[in-house]
Amino acid sequence: MCRLLAVQSSKSFAITEHLEKFAEISRSSREFQGHGWGCAWLVNDEWRYYKNINPVWEDDLQQFGKSTLLMAHARSAFQDRDIVVENNMPFYDDRHIFIFNGELHGVKINAEGRIGAEKIFTFIKRFESRGMKSALKTAAGIIEKRSRYVRAMNIIISDKERFYLSTLFNEDEDYFTMHYQRKPGDLIICSDVYPGESGWKPIPNRTTEVFNYDDH
Repeated sequence: MCRLLAVQSSKSFAITEHLEKFAEISRSSREFQGHGWGCAWLVNDEWRYYKNINPVWEDDLQQFGKSTLLMAHARSAFQDRDIVVENNMPFYDDRHIFIFNGELHGVKINAEGRIGAEKIFTFIKRFESRGMKSALKTAAGIIEKRSRYVRAMNIIISDKERFYLSTLFNEDEDYFTMHYQRKPGDLIICSDVYPGESGWKPIPNRTTEVFNYDDH
């Protein structure tokens, strides 16, 4: 399924450097990640968005500048269906950016959205008054109970200040385990370790957690 990336730093970083590594992860994935991609980043505390129907490794990744926060998603469409740029993530509203990977079967929730991932985002927001971490944990629990089977459901949401993460998978641990790397003032969360790098840690299955670059 899809590949996810979330980067936050206390200082501006070159977006291209991270997207190039993300593109390599997506290109070399054992599941095809070429059904389009998208990203969102902050400029002067305002979100900017980009989506393209082409694979991330075929796009011009030099077009992006610098930021302190980046989220990116490379899409592997379920059964190669509904391949249009409007279905690419990130999905977003006025407050939050959402990216997801996974595969669910027989889901019985009533929520608006073009595809299943967008319906999950809409469903999570119903519980937002509890705080996003609680909303994410509550919604993920309900969705799992109302699904015939959840192969995986990994979610990252950002509100400009932090990342809210939920991991859940019932098979294929090597493929669906999220990883993170933390250095002073820097945080990266990704579906896989950057090529040739060390110092990454796996995020355990069934984690619901809040991440920020200055956490210890």
